[in-house]
Amino acid sequence: MPPDLNAVRSYLLALQDSICAALEREEGTAKFQEDNWTRTEGGGGRSRVLSEGAVFEKAGVGFSHVSGATLPPSATAARPELAGKPFHALGVSLVIHPRNPYVPTVHMNVRFFCASSGFETWPLELGTSGAAAAPVWWFGGGFDLTPYYGFDEDAVHWHRTARGACGPELYPRFKQWCDDYFFLKHRNEPRGVGGIFFDDFNEPGFEKSFALMCHVGDAFLPAYLPIVQRRKNHAHGARERDFQLYRRGRYVEFNLVWDRGTHFGLQSGGRTESILMSLPPLVAWRYDWKPTPGTPEARLYEHFLLPRDWANLTP
Repeated sequence: MPPDLNAVRSYLLALQDSICAALEREEGTAKFQEDNWTRTEGGGGRSRVLSEGAVFEKAGVGFSHVSGATLPPSATAARPELAGKPFHALGVSLVIHPRNPYVPTVHMNVRFFCASSGFETWPLELGTSGAAAAPVWWFGGGFDLTPYYGFDEDAVHWHRTARGACGPELYPRFKQWCDDYFFLKHRNEPRGVGGIFFDDFNEPGFEKSFALMCHVGDAFLPAYLPIVQRRKNHAHGARERDFQLYRRGRYVEFNLVWDRGTHFGLQSGGRTESILMSLPPLVAWRYDWKPTPGTPEARLYEHFLLPRDWANLTP
């Protein structure tokens, strides 16, 4: 079955709508502000940002569909034969920074790439006629959780929902991929408790690969909202807030230094405001700070920032 660009686009737009509506219901006060944008080289997007809510200090949920005559280097590192070829890239990406330090920060992304495999004149609109080589396409995505004060039951629920989304056969592979990818090499430290991550996925054909991406996208709310509801009213004070802001610094470091999605957006001439809407509203760095042994802050490092088989753990 050839790739159906319109089906992917329709699903992604609906996914953005459903996630934003659910987050607004959970928030109860603040609403998303929508910003539609276009890109000179082709395509555009729909960015939505919720700010200064009672539950979510900042939440960004963005849809983009960009096209162009040349894939940027971040998208061709594993496929050098596609360098310089025209492309379409579609996706929904979100990052949520909660107000309460006991609610984890979360990231989710699902995406689709399609590129020419051999002809510079490959039509940019899929489905048009022309003597062009069959397009090369793949799906990617996943979601990962970044707690400040972790809870075993939250991590277990998160990973079991992730396993349900991709199935028991793919879950070990995608979990390890997530652990490897969301890792701050310059800190020798995981970003959080992981989840699932996949890229360059087209093995079972378009229909089944598309279905997998949809399963992952649809699993996000069932994975995250129960955690928010359990922790959003947890008592906290200045100490927890200070630690939250400090740990948010790690999030900024990963997104700016290592994240391929950020690199792709900037290299492809994307809209900077939309690319960087994942960054937290407030953040702090401390020089050479280390948690005191035996404290809840130390427990994050000693128990949660370690590879674990969370899905099979008994909380």
